[in-house]
Amino acid sequence: MSELAPLFGVLAGVLGAADTVPYVRDILAGRTRPYRWTWLIWAVLAIVVCASQRADGASWSLVMAAVQAVLTSVIFALAIRRGEGALGPVERVMLAVAAGGVVGWLVADEPVVATVCVVAADLIGVAMMLPKTYRDPESETLATFALASVAGAFAAGAVGRLDASLLLYPAYFCVANAAIALLIVSRRGQVRAAFRPSP
Repeated sequence: MSELAPLFGVLAGVLGAADTVPYVRDILAGRTRPYRWTWLIWAVLAIVVCASQRADGASWSLVMAAVQAVLTSVIFALAIRRGEGALGPVERVMLAVAAGGVVGWLVADEPVVATVCVVAADLIGVAMMLPKTYRDPESETLATFALASVAGAFAAGAVGRLDASLLLYPAYFCVANAAIALLIVSRRGQVRAAFRPSP
């Protein structure tokens, strides 16, 4: 195990907790409106990932997974009353597909296959929130996704060895959150440019 793995694990956990603070603050202030079904998927998956990583023998990289399991559940609870997203036919299908990913994790004997199922289900959650984020980038908290991306990078470093079943999720977490942060930044710039008065 890498000598830096414990440090990376602690940093991932601290950032995982810290990235939720501005999000919760903005929800309570009415600036951020979380997409309910995305956060439901993420809460369930965070719990699944935490259990999966523990079963696979994770050590310090488990810190971020445990923190995410608790905090995504808190955000989903807040999203029930303060978020947005109706439960229409499309949402039902996507939730069913995400549930399939969870079932895949439960029945897969191979840790890498189980983690791929979790990543696929998580991607459904990302896909569900992207239209809202594209349409209204101010309805999301940029700092949360930027910090979450860095936390994912630290969690990958905390694995301490080349193990695909343990590295896949934190690496995905890093990239997915970075992509959402970049979408928020680029769309905010486009929206502001569209409303800027012509000289």
